[in-house]
Amino acid sequence: MKKGYLSQYFDGAAIKILSPVEADTLASNQHEFNGVKELRSILGEPEDKKKYKAKFLYLTDHDDKPIAEDGFLTWYDARQKARSERHIMRWEYRLYFPTTLISQRANAGDILVIAKQSDNTLLAIVAEADTTIAQQIVWLFSFSDLSCPRFSVRRELETEQDRIEFATRFILENIGINIEIDEETYLDDMLKKFNGAFPATKVFSDYARSTLSDITPHEGHDAALMAWMEREEMLFRTLERHIIGERLAQGFNDDVDVFISFSLSAQNRRKSRAGLALENHIEALFQECGVRYSRTPITENRSKPDFIFPGHDKYHDPEFNKIDLTMLGVKSSCKDRWRQVLTEADRIKRKHLLTLEAAISKNQTDEMESKELQLVLPEELHKSYSSEQRSWLMTISEFIDHVLSRQ
Repeated sequence: MKKGYLSQYFDGAAIKILSPVEADTLASNQHEFNGVKELRSILGEPEDKKKYKAKFLYLTDHDDKPIAEDGFLTWYDARQKARSERHIMRWEYRLYFPTTLISQRANAGDILVIAKQSDNTLLAIVAEADTTIAQQIVWLFSFSDLSCPRFSVRRELETEQDRIEFATRFILENIGINIEIDEETYLDDMLKKFNGAFPATKVFSDYARSTLSDITPHEGHDAALMAWMEREEMLFRTLERHIIGERLAQGFNDDVDVFISFSLSAQNRRKSRAGLALENHIEALFQECGVRYSRTPITENRSKPDFIFPGHDKYHDPEFNKIDLTMLGVKSSCKDRWRQVLTEADRIKRKHLLTLEAAISKNQTDEMESKELQLVLPEELHKSYSSEQRSWLMTISEFIDHVLSRQ
């Protein structure tokens, strides 16, 4: 186990694309995969049936949260009795699935992942075919070739590709893996500076950048943005753990409503903060580079795009050539929310969207391109996309050069 890598949470993972027969197997009363010898490298070769506690997940782009169900997976050698009684030296391992909401939704073409977790339980994931979440799961476990009809297996998840960073952490937490990150070095300073409470998001973003004085944006806009986001995430989680821990220690006097309100507040803070932090840090880059812009200006129908270049006044000046206007939407993750950007800033036909979401499906990026929406991502996230998609993506530096050329 290596801290900060997938091996901290998983002992190994196996993946395959479900065939029509296998999809029918999961939906029928048989529920057994035959010929799964590849799984022996992560599930072992038990003498008797091995029953693993398991969590089953069904993932689709249409729901923010996965469909989840707890149960068991049974791993056994169907030829064990024949070997012991008749000395027929054959092995035939099988994996038994119970009937679950997940197995009932499985279809041919879906991605199936069996991951053995460090606590000796299994995670069984079915991801809908041709979706962003399916592509993200494939990228998360660094599986490059799914053409083999059998399981592909990876163990010892400690290569550079397996390092847990901002984008991978986002995917892991979407499938229920609680990632441990903190930066205790700064806790006392934050408690003193912010009086033991959460400061305004912009104040916190400024503070996060101040702890990375060695980061020079002019040496790499894309790397600077990711470093700032990573640092703010770590600092926020550190402060959050302390503040929430203290509140839990006080108790809620058996008041369920107060507890639920506190829990929802904590969850909403996490969700809203990431997007605002991204806006704050990209704004800092614009200021460093001398980019002229307006943040959240009002346009038609009282829409508020995140950024307009070179600014609000030029946008509303009918004499200003609209060809020289640029609009940037900012969303830390996309889902189907990217379409919201299309309705903002009517004068600008080709719109830009900055996101930190890795491995968006080709179906989605093709639709974005057809709607004249240009996706902008930090350069290190481009590797999570196919080579065909990468030829279309824009880096942060390229976007900054684009707006500078127009002003």
